[in-house]
Amino acid sequence: MIKKIHSIRDNYNPLLFDLICGVITSLFFSAFLYLEHFDITINFINTLFGLFAFALLLYIPKRASLVAGFFIGLLWFYWIGYSFKYNDVGYMEPIITLLFALVYMLFFGVLALTNSAAIRALMLFALSFIEPFDFNWLQMEVLFVDSYFGVQKYQFALVLAALAAPSYIKKPYTFAPLLLLLLSINFAPPTQQEAPLKIKLVTTDIPQEKKWLRESLSPTIELIFKEIRAAKKNGYDVVVFPESVFPFFMNQAPVIFDELTKASKDIAIVAGSLLSEDGMHYNVTYMFDNGNFEVAKKLVLVPFGEYIPLPKFAQDFINEIFFGGASDFKTATEPTDFTIKGVKFRNAICYEATCQEIYEGDVDFVLAMSNNAWFAPSIEPTLQKLLIRYYARKNGATIYHSTNYKGTGVIK
Repeated sequence: MIKKIHSIRDNYNPLLFDLICGVITSLFFSAFLYLEHFDITINFINTLFGLFAFALLLYIPKRASLVAGFFIGLLWFYWIGYSFKYNDVGYMEPIITLLFALVYMLFFGVLALTNSAAIRALMLFALSFIEPFDFNWLQMEVLFVDSYFGVQKYQFALVLAALAAPSYIKKPYTFAPLLLLLLSINFAPPTQQEAPLKIKLVTTDIPQEKKWLRESLSPTIELIFKEIRAAKKNGYDVVVFPESVFPFFMNQAPVIFDELTKASKDIAIVAGSLLSEDGMHYNVTYMFDNGNFEVAKKLVLVPFGEYIPLPKFAQDFINEIFFGGASDFKTATEPTDFTIKGVKFRNAICYEATCQEIYEGDVDFVLAMSNNAWFAPSIEPTLQKLLIRYYARKNGATIYHSTNYKGTGVIK
């Protein structure tokens, strides 16, 4: 296979050929994401394009793998720099976009160390465990989340083995290893039930540049209580609001706190806010039920958003220069479960819903909340939804996700 590709390459401009191969590989690797963004979910297409993507990564020329990595980073994460303008460092946006493209160029660039399909397959499998700078949003198995294949590690390993082995087997049995793909088919999907409660998931659409303004506070609070009254009237057991829907420290707002406590005697209320405690700030979920309340602190912070995944000296410098000290949230030490009307829910705040830590233990249902307005408009809510779906299917859980901007829904 590699010999044939190099033979074709020699008949054209090698640099141009490598560039085209890399771009085509990145397009196959990203196709499922953009199709989903435009509400196109076709299992056959996702399966086929996913196989093409990994087959190309195994066989394209070395230099092409660097090109593929660059454009994969660009197509998946061009939006990350969007949030920097809200910290008054908007000039960093193109720089951050370029940095992510370069990071994933190096990430996939390790494939350029060899032309061996088998070694590349081992490398890709190893890379599926690596999270650059603790950022885990490039999960290779997610390409098959809406396909005929499963998303478990052993199924991914079988796909890579099936695609790599033909280059070592002579005719007429060259393509016999593709039969291994049959073992990757998702014949027994996990059981995912819906909670035996009527749950109202609220979507808000508050632009990030207005969310924290004083003049936006009163309309936001009116909207929240209007949704609570409507949910109660329509017989819901639980109403779930997005992350930081209350854009202040709830424990320093006794009037709002008391009103939510009273309202919770008729309906359980789950809402995102902030908590100030012992001089530390926490991104939290408040759960009000039957006149009582519980607080769930965020367990997993967003790299470069809520913490800096670098040595301490670099953390302090970057935090002060680029985040104005805002990237200093503290975390819980373990996941938090809420029990609402006898049903247990695991709490997840935004990025957490795409992290395996949240699904450890006995988890059937997750209440998740996000503020995706940081990255509007972009594919970020779509990628987040697909990643949550990946973890839901991998762990047999059902996720109830409430967002600001886009992404609200029941995911399983």
